[in-house]
Amino acid sequence: MASAAVLQVFGQPASTDVARVMACLFERKLEFELVRVDTFKRGHKLPEIVKMRDPGGQVTLKHGDVTLTDSRDICRYVCTEFPRWCTRALYGPGALERASIEKWLQAEAKSFDAPSSALAFHLAFADLAAAPDGGGDDYARLAVAAEESERRLLEVLDVYDDALARSAYLAGDEFTLADLSHLPNAHYLACAARGRALLASRANVARWFGAISARPAWRQVVALQGSGAHGPAAAGASPSHDAHGAVGI
Repeated sequence: MASAAVLQVFGQPASTDVARVMACLFERKLEFELVRVDTFKRGHKLPEIVKMRDPGGQVTLKHGDVTLTDSRDICRYVCTEFPRWCTRALYGPGALERASIEKWLQAEAKSFDAPSSALAFHLAFADLAAAPDGGGDDYARLAVAAEESERRLLEVLDVYDDALARSAYLAGDEFTLADLSHLPNAHYLACAARGRALLASRANVARWFGAISARPAWRQVVALQGSGAHGPAAAGASPSHDAHGAVGI
């Protein structure tokens, strides 16, 4: 059975797709092997599983004979393949709850993802495109694009703020995949003052982001992103490093 096989995650911990998958695995309290793709740049043979991955994706899950390359589909798979090793609410205990979670997963993928990732990228890297005197056509073009992304994102946040006025989390009063899926992009937005101000501009969104970003599973993801480690990982403790750079729990 696939459930007994080792879970392997291929990708870069800093990738939003990889972070989403790791957060789900940590929430599920599942052990997995994180294989950094850059490990294979120094003359190592790239595994066939990584060669097979979707060129547009940033993460690959290998679990027995199962191969998945979309981070949201991976999270769905983890929640359904390992239903008894996790909080029951993460993907909904019934069809009605799951339909609500899916509505917000679609909202994240189709409405939140693009403007939030574009704005986070601009806030992190726009200075690299600027001319030495702080001007330049590239910087001006990026600034205009960032303003448009911010406008679109604020429209999305207005919808979220309204929904979060009625419940603690997007799909109700329990933390679910609907909330988890937003964490990677929201985290990168919050790394910049302008992004933090944007999230704080909507009171219910600010309260919600404060709650979901403080979850122990997400803090483990952030710790792994900062460690540069690869190897086996498990939920429940902070990473420590052995002589080979693996993550030990």
